[in-house]
Amino acid sequence: MPKRTYQPSNTKRNRSIGFLVRMRTRSGRKIIKRQRQKGRWELTMLL
Repeated sequence: MPKRTYQPSNTKRNRSIGFLVRMRTRSGRKIIKRQRQKGRWELTMLL
């Protein structure tokens, strides 16, 4: 049997979709802007 593909890790998750990573690029900042407009409680993965 192959193992499951999703092996959760907060460290890996933060490095790929964390707030600081989002703020680095223009498109990432757009994502956060959209989440704010939508009224999301959590904008990105928390640190």
